[in-house]
Amino acid sequence: MSKLDAAVERFAKALDRLEAAVARRGQGAPQRELQALRDDRARLENELGAVKSDFASLESVADEIEVRLDGAIRDIQRVLDG
Repeated sequence: MSKLDAAVERFAKALDRLEAAVARRGQGAPQRELQALRDDRARLENELGAVKSDFASLESVADEIEVRLDGAIRDIQRVLDG
């Protein structure tokens, strides 16, 4: 799990604990603060999704480059050997 994944997970758990504590006390936490936390959570989840998508794209490009480099190395080796 990446550091970002771990941070988002910790944030989500903290928000869940806050919501549970507010419900147990029977007192309404300031709705603006609670909504701000929910908005932050949603924003972080969206950012995490974008980062994961970027990572997948970069990983795909890296795989393609690896295949091409391997081919070029084989071609150079054949020329040198033959």
